[in-house]
Amino acid sequence: MSNVTYNSKLYSILRIILPVAMRRFIDRVIARLERGKALIRLSNLRRRMFANPPRTSGIERFMSYTVRITDGPNFFMQYKDEFVRRIYHFESARPNPLILDCGSNIGISILYFKHVYPQARIIGFEPDPVIFGILQENVSGNKLDSVTLINAALSAQSGTAAFSPDGSAGGHITDRNNLTVRVEQLSAYLNEPVDFLKLNIEGEELPVLLESASSGKLRNVREMVIEYHGWADGQQRLGAILELLDQQGFRYMIHDFDHETSSMTKPPFRFLKNKPWFCLVYACRVEDL
Repeated sequence: MSNVTYNSKLYSILRIILPVAMRRFIDRVIARLERGKALIRLSNLRRRMFANPPRTSGIERFMSYTVRITDGPNFFMQYKDEFVRRIYHFESARPNPLILDCGSNIGISILYFKHVYPQARIIGFEPDPVIFGILQENVSGNKLDSVTLINAALSAQSGTAAFSPDGSAGGHITDRNNLTVRVEQLSAYLNEPVDFLKLNIEGEELPVLLESASSGKLRNVREMVIEYHGWADGQQRLGAILELLDQQGFRYMIHDFDHETSSMTKPPFRFLKNKPWFCLVYACRVEDL
C-alpha cells in the first residue's frame, strides 16, 4: 500500500472523528504544505525554462501530462498562471460543463480544464496552423476525450483574415497579409448554455463580444475570463468591454496578473510602444451569483 493511499485513508478517518475546528485547522495546514511544494516546483521549472539560453521547443512532462512546447518561457508562464495561479478556475454546477477555450495555443488551458473536470466538453479555437498541429498532438497524446479543436480565429465576421504568427503565444489578426486564416463568429457556438468562456484572442475581444451580444447569445454564457490586451498606441477598448458586460447582465472583477506576467501594469507607470499590457476580466451572470 502506498504512502499516498495510506495517508488518504487515515485522513478520511480523522475527518470523521475529529471536531470541526480541528478538521479545519488540519485542512489549512495541508493546504499551506501543498502550496509550499507547488512553489518549489514552480521555482525549479522557471530555472529550467529560463536557462541561458532559454529552453527551446521540444517535449516537456509535468504532473501526469506530456506536452510538446514552442518555447520554455511561454510554457512556464502558462503553467504558472493556469495551474498554479488558476486564472481560469471556475466552480461548475454540473460534472460535464461546456467550456469554450478561445485562444487555446498549445493546450495548457485545456489540460487544466480536464484536470479539474474530466468529463468537461471543450471546444478549442487556435488560428495558427503550426501551433494548431502542436495543440492536436497535445490533446490526442494525453488521451483527452470530448474535446473539439477548430483551426480558426474569432472575430466579428466569419470568413478569412490576415494573421501575423509569432511561433509562440502572440499571433494575432493584422492588417498585414502575412498569413490567411479562417475566421469564425463566437455566436455560432453559443446556441446552448455555456458554463465557462475563456477569451484570450490577442486584441479581438471587443468585436467578438459585441457580435455575440448583438445576436442575443452572449447571455447563454454563465462565467467568463477575458484576457484584455492593451497597446500604448492602440485603441482603448477596456472601458467599452466593461460597459458591454454591465449591459448584458454580468458582474465583473479585474486582475492585472503578477509582475512576471504583466510588468507593464506595475509602478512606476509608463507606456512603451510595441509593449502590450494585460489584465484579466472575470465576469459572472448576476443571477448566478
